[in-house]
Amino acid sequence: MRRKRMDVLPRMCAGLLFLSLLCATGLCQRSKIDNRCVLSQAKSCTECIRVDKDCSFCTDESFEEPRCNLRENLLRYGCAEASIVYTRGEMQTQQNFSINTSLQRTQVSPQGMFMRLRAGEEMSFDMDVFQPLESPVDLYILMDFSYSMSDDLDNLKSMGQNLAEFLQALTSNYTIGFGKFVDKVSSPQTDMRPEKLREPWNNADSPFSFKNVIRLTSNINYFSQELRKERISGNLDAPEGGFDAILQTAVCKDKIGWRKDSTHLLVFSTESAFHYEADGTNVLAGILARNDEHCHLDANGTYVYDTKQDYPSVPTLVRLLGQHNIIPIFAVTNHSYSYYEKLHKYFPISEIGVLQEDSSNIVELLRTAFERIRTKMDIRADFVPKAMKTEFTSLMYEKTESGSFHITRGEVGKFNVRIKALEYVGGQHVCSLPERDRQGVIQVKPTSLSDSLKITASVICDMCPCEQQQEFNSPMCSFHGDFVCGQCICHPGWRGDTCDCSPASSPNNEVCIRPGDVEPCSGRGECLCGKCQCYSEDLTQRFDGAFCQYDVLQCPRTSGFLCNDRGRCSKGACVCESGWEGPGCECPTSNDTCIDSRGGICNNHGRCECGRCICDKASLYTSSTCEISYSLGFQAVCESIRDCVRCQAWGTGNMKGNCSTCHLQLQMVEELKKEEASEYCSFQDEDDDCTYHYTLEGDPNVLPNTTVHVQKKKECPPGNFLWLIPLLIFLILLLGLLLLLCWKFCACCKACLALLPCCAQGRTVGFKEDHYMLRHGLMSSDHLDTPMVRSGSLKGCDTVRWKINNNVHKQGFTSLAAANPKDLIPYGLSLRLTRLFTQNLVKPDTRECEQLRKEVEENLNDIFKHIPGCHKLQQTKFRLQPNSGKRQDHTIVDTVLTAPRSAKPEIIKVMEKHVAHEAFNDLKVSPGYYTVTSDQDAHGMVEFQEAVELVDVRVPLFIREDDDDEKQLQVEAIDVPTGIAEIGRRIVSITIIKEQASSLITFLQPAYSHSRFDKLAKIPVLREIIDNGKSQVTYRTRDLTAKNGRDYIFTEGDLVFQPGETRKEVQVPLLELTEIDTLLHNYQLKQFAIDLLHPKYGTKIGRYPQTTVTIADPEVVDGVSSMTGLGQVSQSPKGRLSAPLNPNAKALSSREISFSWFPPPGKPLGYKVKYWIQGDPESEAHLIDVKAPSVELSNLYPFCDYEMQVCAYNTMGEGAYSDIIHCHTLEDVPSEPGRLAFNVVSSTVTQLSWAEPAETNGEITAYEVSYGLVNEDNIPIGPVKKVLVEDPKKRMVLIENLRESQPYRYMVKARNGAGWGPEREATINLATQPKRPMSIPIIPDVPIIDAEGGEDYDSYLMYSADVLRSAAGSKHPSVSDDSEHLLNGRVDFFPGSGSGTLTRTTNTSYHQLSSHMQQEHRVMGSSSLTRDYSTMLMGHGEVHRLTIPNPSQNSVVVEDLLPNHSYIFKVKAQSEEGWGPEREGVITIESQVDPQSPLSPVPGSPFTLSTPSAPGPLVFTALSPDSLQLSWERPRKPNGSILGYMVTCEMLHGGGEPRNIYVEGDNPETTLTVPHLNENVPYKFKVQAKTTQGFGPEREGIITIESQDGGTFSQFGGQQYMREEVYNFPTEYTTKTSISHSSLDPHFTDGMLLTTQRVESASSTLTKQVTKEFVSRTVMSSGTLTKQMERQFYEA
Repeated sequence: MRRKRMDVLPRMCAGLLFLSLLCATGLCQRSKIDNRCVLSQAKSCTECIRVDKDCSFCTDESFEEPRCNLRENLLRYGCAEASIVYTRGEMQTQQNFSINTSLQRTQVSPQGMFMRLRAGEEMSFDMDVFQPLESPVDLYILMDFSYSMSDDLDNLKSMGQNLAEFLQALTSNYTIGFGKFVDKVSSPQTDMRPEKLREPWNNADSPFSFKNVIRLTSNINYFSQELRKERISGNLDAPEGGFDAILQTAVCKDKIGWRKDSTHLLVFSTESAFHYEADGTNVLAGILARNDEHCHLDANGTYVYDTKQDYPSVPTLVRLLGQHNIIPIFAVTNHSYSYYEKLHKYFPISEIGVLQEDSSNIVELLRTAFERIRTKMDIRADFVPKAMKTEFTSLMYEKTESGSFHITRGEVGKFNVRIKALEYVGGQHVCSLPERDRQGVIQVKPTSLSDSLKITASVICDMCPCEQQQEFNSPMCSFHGDFVCGQCICHPGWRGDTCDCSPASSPNNEVCIRPGDVEPCSGRGECLCGKCQCYSEDLTQRFDGAFCQYDVLQCPRTSGFLCNDRGRCSKGACVCESGWEGPGCECPTSNDTCIDSRGGICNNHGRCECGRCICDKASLYTSSTCEISYSLGFQAVCESIRDCVRCQAWGTGNMKGNCSTCHLQLQMVEELKKEEASEYCSFQDEDDDCTYHYTLEGDPNVLPNTTVHVQKKKECPPGNFLWLIPLLIFLILLLGLLLLLCWKFCACCKACLALLPCCAQGRTVGFKEDHYMLRHGLMSSDHLDTPMVRSGSLKGCDTVRWKINNNVHKQGFTSLAAANPKDLIPYGLSLRLTRLFTQNLVKPDTRECEQLRKEVEENLNDIFKHIPGCHKLQQTKFRLQPNSGKRQDHTIVDTVLTAPRSAKPEIIKVMEKHVAHEAFNDLKVSPGYYTVTSDQDAHGMVEFQEAVELVDVRVPLFIREDDDDEKQLQVEAIDVPTGIAEIGRRIVSITIIKEQASSLITFLQPAYSHSRFDKLAKIPVLREIIDNGKSQVTYRTRDLTAKNGRDYIFTEGDLVFQPGETRKEVQVPLLELTEIDTLLHNYQLKQFAIDLLHPKYGTKIGRYPQTTVTIADPEVVDGVSSMTGLGQVSQSPKGRLSAPLNPNAKALSSREISFSWFPPPGKPLGYKVKYWIQGDPESEAHLIDVKAPSVELSNLYPFCDYEMQVCAYNTMGEGAYSDIIHCHTLEDVPSEPGRLAFNVVSSTVTQLSWAEPAETNGEITAYEVSYGLVNEDNIPIGPVKKVLVEDPKKRMVLIENLRESQPYRYMVKARNGAGWGPEREATINLATQPKRPMSIPIIPDVPIIDAEGGEDYDSYLMYSADVLRSAAGSKHPSVSDDSEHLLNGRVDFFPGSGSGTLTRTTNTSYHQLSSHMQQEHRVMGSSSLTRDYSTMLMGHGEVHRLTIPNPSQNSVVVEDLLPNHSYIFKVKAQSEEGWGPEREGVITIESQVDPQSPLSPVPGSPFTLSTPSAPGPLVFTALSPDSLQLSWERPRKPNGSILGYMVTCEMLHGGGEPRNIYVEGDNPETTLTVPHLNENVPYKFKVQAKTTQGFGPEREGIITIESQDGGTFSQFGGQQYMREEVYNFPTEYTTKTSISHSSLDPHFTDGMLLTTQRVESASSTLTKQVTKEFVSRTVMSSGTLTKQMERQFYEA
């Protein structure tokens, strides 16, 4: 029989009540905030008010506390309000004419604002903007006039009238202009031969950069006439000089003809990519100057500075177009669309459209673009001072990705403008900046609006008024100082509050010695002029008093807080805040916490002291307000009197016939009323299985004074219906037998019919069903596999042609013949190839997939290029098609062909023809299968091979956003071109019902488990927002095996999700076990359900409309709580304990996990906990012994999966272990990124790259790049710019517009979910570095940063997938700082066994080439380059060399490599100055051995690049003033056998040579003793693990041995460790002095190959890591070799 818990102790209650009291008064919540005003120790009023916007200064002469403080603190400490100096910011509206919507012009309100702000202060105000439905438009068309655009020009000449009609439809007030561009008239952009300069092509004009042909005009006839006179021109390279033209169009406002109050549209039409600033073509050796951003058009409108200055940068164009209210529209062809798609995103408002090859759709493109532009508005702030920051928001409109707003024209838009004054800019206070950087007129202007808001803003840097009225040589300062702002500022040589003391004339210290002391000022201060000046610590006053005898940290503490954090410590005592008293400010002065339920104080049975009631008579049942509480120990009282109640009320129970010993006052009642008592006692009577109820009044401690009310009527269970169970079982078995007989009979009939002669004569094919109905919300695919069946004889093959029509439900549905036949639409093509399918084909990045994709696209492009208007194939993918007969394991290829609508019949004809021939050129395909899908219909064919009865037709469903709520598709079998089958069911209809759901609401899981100890089951409910708005759903509990009122309380209600909310919680109260369960030992699993019902506001129920909650019952066995409902638990035989119950783990931090469990039945003496890293063998687990049923595991790895289990033990030994529990530690901030690498493009442009941190401690989410000018002492001298790189895979930026010949400091740090990690920094002057210009025709795949741009341009991220290449004519192919790309050179690869290692001995740090090597030279410009490649199999020494004479070639195919062998690849470059250093890499091709060709890898074999992860955290223990003990754990992922560790020790701030120690062995923990250190000097230690594949990343730690005896220090977890294993560090590390040798140890991380080169000498070991290139190869099925070159920058 179960018993109620009775172990409630009075002291536990008192402790909990006191804790709740403390929390109620705020002690559990308040944390002390540093007061910047006091910490600044400002000496003057002006210095004080500049510390923080909330700082004030007290000028009261008699004020003794710190004068610089918060205003409320100064008032509290006694400073008069009139003596407080506090500066407030101000804001005024200077001009505000309300918006008149009847005026059809753009308007802004207000028009003028004035504001003055303190540093760090922020102000905001509302701004109204109005844009009318119609506004004037200026349209300027800027067209590429290279020869490839000749057909586009011809079409444009004939479109003058169409353009006029388009503009008239937009507005009645318009102008139109025209300009043309090609490229710079210089080499290499233009052919400079005289005959080509005169006429580059037949009937073409001379080349030019940009010409303004037609100024903006409203005369459309004049526009058309002038346009017809134009002829095409030409140039050489593919990228064009359009950026020059865009800039001149923007800045030459008058010559172009832009009007003030109109919308400015610039249409940029081209089919090529673009040149941009410093892209490598015009900056070699600084040929061209930077663009000056001025107008340089001559009288004829020709740009004349094209050969004098460089192209503009992307940020420059964004800034200038924004300042001149110009909105670009990029009309580009498919060939260049990807370039401009990336470009246009960085303009706040811009559009892009696909131009047909002949520009015939330009009018439609402009119409679509203009409609989108009309709904956007961008607000920008120009001329913002450096000391300020602006931000614009709106509750009325949503922001786009580019930062503009979606608006509605014709209504007044509401926006909020926020201006913030910064505190520091570039590391210096804003008040120290020049005046032009602190104040100015900010122009806030919406794009395309001529009106603007002017804000006259400034930062308050005024002096305090009292400092302007200082009294010089004041008598109040003994004529030895100036009286300023209530205090004396002493002259040099004088000090004291009144400047009456000169240190030279006051050597007497006796007045500073306290009676009974020996030292002046108690040894805590300095005696100056007869007065103690107490020492301070950490910028705060630590001691006070006349003799510094008081310590401000030695006042009474409450709960660990000094003066309860409700006062301050002054002269050894707490000075409490208002409302608190007591020695430690621990007592509230009010009696609020002593008020009882009747409103009195302590129920008139006690007194209130220190916020708590001291009761006259305290007992177990007395509450905190001296009231009788029936909830405290109530169940224990119920249990103690239950036998007496049964005996006296009904004469039953254990005391039957002996009721005289009971002294209860019983009162039988008909029904217990709730107001009589707060709780009932309910138990089950074993004699009749009925439940009886009673309650009691009075103090349970005095039973004669307690009245027991007993309910007369018991609750008895209903009669027994168990006899029904066998009958139900019999009926179920009988029904199953009947169903089985029916199924066998039907199957027999079908087999007999198939044997009849009439059924085998012919066969039919047709769809299996005639109708399918689909719900859009439940669809998981955009297609439906529709089965087609064949009946009759299955001998021979049949092919069936089919077609699909979309939207056949619409009236009058015919075809799309009325649509424009020239419209380009995507056609989906599907074919079945003859090759078998492999899993590599679904991975786009595999070599097999890439090779097959290339083969498919080359062959199909060659076929379809003969159809007019067809583009190249895109989006080629591979898959399997189930239920497709005997060829269902063959590969299906899906691809997209863009072609005109009119080309559909020809495409179908070509597909049928080549499928019948089973080949598309060299591409072999299977017969009888193809699919051609257009935008509204599809055609195809399927094949029934012999003996195949069923195949699936893959039906595209044409899902569109604009589909009707119920649409219908029709699939029709047309004919059987091959075979003898007749068509049976010809048509199948598919109906798709589209539900309009604003959001989906669902339970997170379908089942939960909760203990009764929880008292409350908390079930999360999630909302997936589709259309943000209000959502509502009803929840309701439902009985399963658990019953309402006995196991839980019925709960029902509504969950209302407001806009933006995504998570709610349903809470269901759980009840304790009833007596009937206790008596019957009811171990039935108790479960109830919760349903989600009645969704509202467009809401739909999601994946889990209901969830099941399992209740785990508590049980008391031998006084120890355990759990049932979690599985039957029994004690192990022979007295051994069973496994602990309900183990649960929760991560507390990045290095701590809380692990808890319920005790098993029995009396355990303790518990043993095992935990280990998931994936490691359990034998490496850590084992700890604990006594309580919980433990906190510490010193763990961050962001790591751990496994753990626990067992209990007693005198009989260990019991069974629990199930393994998994837990993931939280993230910790990452370590610093890899060292920075620079690729210098020019003296003002550099490419900066870095590697991922060695310890990511989570998932890296972003990087922050900071850079700024420094002086010769490496001290910042200007503002520091910060750039956020939010794509962690893009670890590279391109920084433009740097100052020439100026050193910059660059800093990079990484961020994960835990925050920002430490910075990695480097300082470099680009002028001293060799330049490696890039030559890239499009935006590189790195963020581009404008060093001179404002804050708006700090985060332009522009990417492409092109590889960065160095110029072929680079004179120095050497590696700069071990960090640049090595693109021109030589590769060595060395073959041998996979387990071998390489050791080389040389006399220099670089490896010389042998004399017999052949070298070829090729002269380019002024330098010659030779590339050599060589390979060597590790361990054998045989070297294969390849010489590459072409300096532009950067890859090589290496053949005849052996599988499962490791190769070293080396690359080396040569110029006229000689050979540069080598790049090296190690590759192992892991492959099974093919018996047909055992010396060749199996096609598709992967190559392995693996090294160990970083060792465990470093733990330091100081052994003596000059030595310490260093220990670390084995790497989490060793990736092989650990051979040893490399330990590097160096002074943190430089000085001395680094020490390198190699420690051999592979132990779980390794310890090293390091001697010969210096006291008080910080050292940096690095540890790397080594395997056969090389060294892994470093684990770093910094330690300082301070001057103190016996001190031990730890860098990890605040713990102190001692290790038994000691490595004796030798005095001399090595004695080799004659030679130096290097060993090659490859290291790969994140796709990069690094090697460690260790050069040993007599003094130390130098470790240097350099970046390597490595070549990977893959053997395809055709036997050909392909190559892959991967490069990464990294400098360790």
